[in-house]
Amino acid sequence: MDERHRYLQIALIIVGIAFLLIYPLTKIWASGWLWQPGQYEYEQMIIGVYATLGVFLLLASRQPEANLSLIWFTVWSSLAHGLIMGVQAVIDPAERGHLFGDVPALLLVAIVLAFLTPRKVVSST
Repeated sequence: MDERHRYLQIALIIVGIAFLLIYPLTKIWASGWLWQPGQYEYEQMIIGVYATLGVFLLLASRQPEANLSLIWFTVWSSLAHGLIMGVQAVIDPAERGHLFGDVPALLLVAIVLAFLTPRKVVSST
């Protein structure tokens, strides 16, 4: 196992746990993690989606090369989500706190996983 593979496993564990902790983050730092006005139906839905993704990223950390589609989905969806929210936070002054919370967190997830994830599986034979 090479060093990059091990770092990818660690990153998947960290991101998976972080996605499972989104609900507590919304309670601790609402201005950085919740959009206004509060809409609990939306909040429950997005927290459920990210918690589910977090569980599957933790499972993928065991064998990342067998889960490249999931990892690349996480990269691209985090990039798209972060960029869209970033634009919205710039446009709406009431949402500027997100530029220091979930927006950079999602962009960091995308960058780190994109850097560590192989583009294709290399056969060992």
